[in-house]
Amino acid sequence: MKKNNLIFFVLIAMVSVYAVQLKAQTTNERSPYNWNNLPKIAEPKFRRDTFNIEKFGAVADGLTLNTVSINRAIATCSSKGGGVVLVPGGIWLTGPVEMKSNVNLHLERDAILLFTSDFDQYPLVEGTYEGRRSARNQSPIFGNDLQNIAITGRGVVDGNGDVWRMVGKDKLTEREWKAKKASGGLVSADDRIWFPSAKTKLAHEQRRGTAILPGQTLKDFEDIKDFLRPNLVVFNNCKKVLLEGVTFQNSPAWCLHPVMCEDLTVRNVFAKNPDYAQNGDGLDVESCRNVLIEGCTFDVGDDGICIKSGKDEEGRKRGKPTENVIVRNNIVYKGHGGFVVGSEMSGGARNIFVYDCSFMGTNIGLRFKTARGRGGVVENIFVKNIRMKDIVEDAILWDMYYFTKPPAAGEKTEVPEVTEATPRFRNFQLSDIVCNGAKRGIFIRGLPEMKVMGIELSNIVLKTDKGAEIIEASEISMKNVTLISKNAGPVVYVESGSNITLNGFKYASDAGLLFSINGEKNKNIRVVNARIPNSAGKVAFSNGANPAVLITD
Repeated sequence: MKKNNLIFFVLIAMVSVYAVQLKAQTTNERSPYNWNNLPKIAEPKFRRDTFNIEKFGAVADGLTLNTVSINRAIATCSSKGGGVVLVPGGIWLTGPVEMKSNVNLHLERDAILLFTSDFDQYPLVEGTYEGRRSARNQSPIFGNDLQNIAITGRGVVDGNGDVWRMVGKDKLTEREWKAKKASGGLVSADDRIWFPSAKTKLAHEQRRGTAILPGQTLKDFEDIKDFLRPNLVVFNNCKKVLLEGVTFQNSPAWCLHPVMCEDLTVRNVFAKNPDYAQNGDGLDVESCRNVLIEGCTFDVGDDGICIKSGKDEEGRKRGKPTENVIVRNNIVYKGHGGFVVGSEMSGGARNIFVYDCSFMGTNIGLRFKTARGRGGVVENIFVKNIRMKDIVEDAILWDMYYFTKPPAAGEKTEVPEVTEATPRFRNFQLSDIVCNGAKRGIFIRGLPEMKVMGIELSNIVLKTDKGAEIIEASEISMKNVTLISKNAGPVVYVESGSNITLNGFKYASDAGLLFSINGEKNKNIRVVNARIPNSAGKVAFSNGANPAVLITD
């Protein structure tokens, strides 16, 4: 009897512990914010004292190298309690500019801060690239461990990125290609790629990487130094950061890259890069907390607005998610994605609110990407009032096979175990979205071992070539979703999907096949308040899919 009582109490204790753990897990997954309680972001404040760079010897002739004068003005301003460092009208040629605490670098409307094409002015430093320790040239504007800093005004910061980038002939017009070759540099043996220098050409031909591996030092990268293109603006571990009104253009690599910053505001900024600029992202917010991005315009060569938090084991070890973010009233033109999370999201991303944005001509509109090995949790993502036009590929995409290939049809592979390196997408709410023109409306693809979980889509109208594809996903709710697709293929394709509900689903009057259900692993696909004809050719089941999984009310 005593033994039975002991077992009973042990079981009660185990259940209690499990209940506490479950409650804690549920609490952690739930955002402390909502649309009526958005995150609060503190902004920097500055003294009115003004330090004109001309008084420190700077000359606006586009020829004089003003690195020493500008940095002296910034250092003096900071040492005297802070204020405004004024960049008046003119072309100010300079090397790397180091920001200091309590300094507002202010560019007047007709000011151009132009960074030199002399690679020797940029020392090799240890930085990050795609979330990993990497050798880089010093960023044109940089700051570490600072507080209360800003770059404001209506002037232009030009990174002179064209002198850094190799570029393929197929990216340019014939006239542009001839001009590029005439500018100097080197060309590949097949006359297909232009290189700015021999060091860049060597790195490309030897397939050299930028990551600093164990045992390596910066000296190991001297022979390919020119290949290690810097990001235009990098702030690392800074608090109360403001970027406002300025045009940041022609970056050698990523344009704006705050890392592990807190209370970051990016307002009314224009980020502009050529569409052929590899790694020409507009804004990459990495492992930052309390962020506001509003009123900005992005027209770049890669992702427009991107949320990151480190890559693979290094990112998980850092363990700093990007969290408490507001993204509103922005426009993205050319770019790989309008609003993007990933793929370097190993530290996680959460509590992100995106609304009142327009994407026009981007490759993908809303883009959430990751892959095996990343780990990290992306959760509590809230999106509404998004307008899209002429999207090249997908309007809305979740993909856990970024830069990797899923198994081919019919190919049997071993499903990996779930570990800390397994990424997770969960708890997304998207509403009031319109897209006029895209190759595909919705694409959701999880992993067999970790499905995309908990997506709510409501009040959405997508006019696209293809409708929706849902693969390895669960708990997907689509309410009042209209998919006007051109192609004869299925409007909705489902493979290995479970607990999927379409409530108020609408489609084109001349649509052919409405649903294609593929495979044995589908469960509980429910269609409510929708007209689904009983005629043949509207629903198809393949590869062992059970017709009973599709329930229509």
